[in-house]
Amino acid sequence: MREQYKARDRDPESIRCHTIVVLQSIFSAAFIATVIRISTPLILAAMGGLLSELGGVLNIALEGIMLAAAFTGVIVSGLAPQWAAFGRLSRYEQSTLAGVGIGMAMGWLIAFFHLELKTDLILTGLAMNILAAGGTVFLLFALTGDKGSTASLASARLPAVQLPFVNQFPLVGTLLNGANGAGYHIMSYSALLLVFAIWLFLYHMPAGAHLRATGEAADAAQSAGIDIRRVRYRALVASSFCAALGGLYLSMGYLSLFQANMTAGRGFIALAVVYLGNRNPVGVLIAALLFGTATALGAQVGTLAIPPQLVEMIPPVVTIAALILYSIRRRARIAAAARRFQEQAVNESSGTD
Repeated sequence: MREQYKARDRDPESIRCHTIVVLQSIFSAAFIATVIRISTPLILAAMGGLLSELGGVLNIALEGIMLAAAFTGVIVSGLAPQWAAFGRLSRYEQSTLAGVGIGMAMGWLIAFFHLELKTDLILTGLAMNILAAGGTVFLLFALTGDKGSTASLASARLPAVQLPFVNQFPLVGTLLNGANGAGYHIMSYSALLLVFAIWLFLYHMPAGAHLRATGEAADAAQSAGIDIRRVRYRALVASSFCAALGGLYLSMGYLSLFQANMTAGRGFIALAVVYLGNRNPVGVLIAALLFGTATALGAQVGTLAIPPQLVEMIPPVVTIAALILYSIRRRARIAAAARRFQEQAVNESSGTD
């Protein structure tokens, strides 16, 4: 097989034809559908990171929460029929509740350690990440006898939602119902609805204003009667809820099994997406789609005669470049605001004289 690839790479006509095919696949509705599928867990986790960041308690444990929720969902889905738990709920409803529950419990523990026991927030989050990484592998082996994945366990898959009638139009059908026309998984639609819900919460509800005030000026918010501790508890638990949804999608939507360390740094990337999106729900959505595009582009370009190391560098390089541009723009805005303040001070002093 390797010799066939080498022979193909030496044939200029074969390279040209293959490049055209790759470019056609990139500039297509199917590619957009792939970007949406890849971006879904990032959108969910980044929305969680946004809530905690705006509350002044950045949730470093997004990675571990996603991993724990992904593992719990698959395990409960595969073993719940034997345990006869949760009554009449379906398998994916049982696994979703269990995954979300473990994620929110981890968020509450982080809040308890940080707000009640006064532990360092960053170290607490890192401890949760380490616990999830090691604990999931330990429990995976204890329950399935395999340290790599749950391939031997028959687990449920999240349902897909197919929009009716749109498949009659090839381009629109591929864009709205995915490449295979079966529709996107319910978590993809939930991610988009979550962006709107968080935008509505942050900018059109008193609780959202309290959250932003807590993160921007905690002392001033407390003097205005806002319960800072309660707001931050809720921010961390809500953040973990969103991250848990992203983890469930990875193991029950994007794939149909759990793999050790399957989050592959997505929780940390979600934190970068929060700042790349200027700490705004719409900006975070765009930033997550940008990273999803870079990942999907890397997968397509990887089929060309390009060293795989360069292809693997595409997503992180795009993220780093975007963060640099964001930092430059942010510094420019701060400098412009400082100049306006100085000019205003000079004008006021001149008027006084």
